[in-house]
Amino acid sequence: MLSSPNHNWYSSISIYSINSQKQLLIFITTNQLEMAHQINKSNILVSLVLALVICFPPATAAGVLYPQFYDFSCPQATDIIRSVVSKAVAKDARMAASLLRLHFHDCFVKGCDGSILLDSSGTITSEKRSVPNRDSARGFEVIDEIKSAVEKACPRTVSCADILALAARDSTVLTGGPSWDVPLGRRDSLGASLSGSNQNIPAPNNTFQTILTKFKLKGLDIIDFVALSEKKGLKTRALCISYWSDSETSSFAGSHTIGNARCTSFRQRLYNNTGNGQPDFSLEQSYAAQLRANCPRTGGDQNLFSMDPTSPTKFDNGYYKNLMALKGLLSSDEILYTQNQQTMDLVKHYAEHQDDFFEQFAKSMIKMGNITPLTGNHGEIRRICRRINA
Repeated sequence: MLSSPNHNWYSSISIYSINSQKQLLIFITTNQLEMAHQINKSNILVSLVLALVICFPPATAAGVLYPQFYDFSCPQATDIIRSVVSKAVAKDARMAASLLRLHFHDCFVKGCDGSILLDSSGTITSEKRSVPNRDSARGFEVIDEIKSAVEKACPRTVSCADILALAARDSTVLTGGPSWDVPLGRRDSLGASLSGSNQNIPAPNNTFQTILTKFKLKGLDIIDFVALSEKKGLKTRALCISYWSDSETSSFAGSHTIGNARCTSFRQRLYNNTGNGQPDFSLEQSYAAQLRANCPRTGGDQNLFSMDPTSPTKFDNGYYKNLMALKGLLSSDEILYTQNQQTMDLVKHYAEHQDDFFEQFAKSMIKMGNITPLTGNHGEIRRICRRINA
C-alpha cells in the first residue's frame, strides 16, 4: 500500500490498546487523515513513525490486540482457518457450536489463552477433565488440523488462542450468524487450570445470580449474557470495547441458538427440579413430555437434544422465541425469561429484532475475546496446541 505516494494508506489505520484498568480503544478517523496529501515528506515520515509506535507498542505492553496483527507475518492465516472450519462444519454441522463453545470455555478460565487445548502431562492437569468439558467438549481434532496447516505456512507465528477466536467467528458466520473483525495477538498459556474450569464456567443448573456473578467476574454483564451490539460511527471503526455493558451478558446465551445439550444437563428439570420430586413447571409441559421420552430418570446420560429444535443448525433468534414459549432446554436459559425483568425485556426484543441480536452478539464476542489475554513476552506460541513447547 506504500507504493503510491498519493494513496491515503493511513486512512485504514485502527489502533487498539488497553490500559491497566479497562480496555481502552484508540482510533484514528479518516476525517483526521484526509489532509495527508498536504503534508511534506518529512512530516509524513514523522507521522508514520508515531503511528507505528502507537499501533505496535513494545512487546511487554499488556493486552494489545488488533485485527491486523498477522497481516505481514502470516497474511494467509485467516484463509487457512476459514477453509478448515468450513470443511469441518460441512462434514458435521454440530462442529460449529462445538468450536464456538471451545472459545467460550477457554476464555472463562484463565483468559483467552488456549489453556483448554492442553492435554494432561507430568506437570499439567488438563481442563478437558473438568465437569463442564468432560465427555462434551469437542473439536480438538479440528484445531489440530488448523494448527498443522498454519504451522506449515507460518512456523511459530499464529497462536492456538487466536485460532480458537477466529474459528469461533467463522463457525458463527457459516451457520448464518454475524461476522466481526477479531482482534488478534494473543499468546498461548504455559499451563491449565482444572479448578478454574470447574469453578468459573457457568453451569446449566446455576442460579441466575450465580451465572451473572461469574460473568461479572470476567468483566461481562447482563447484556452480554443475553445478546450482542456493534455501533458504527461515521468514518470510524471501533472494534475494541472499553467495558461490559448491562445488555451484554444476555448475548452469550444467544449462542445456544445452535448446538446440543446432553440429557444429564437438564434431567433434573424433568423429574425433580427443587428436590421435592416435581418437574420444573416453568418448562412447557408438552415439550417436557417429549424430552422425557428420550431422557429417562436413569440412563441415557449422553443422549443429545437440540437447544433450538426449530432451527438446530442455523444461527438465528429462534432461541429467544423458544424462551418466550417456555421451551428453553436448560434452566440457565429459561431463567432469562422468568426471573429478571431486564433480561426478560431483552429476550422479547431479540425475539422480534434479529438484527439487533446479531449486532450485540458480535460486540460481546469481541469483548469476551479480550478477557486477560497473554501478549508480548508472556506465554508462548505453541507448535502443537495440545502441549507446551519443549
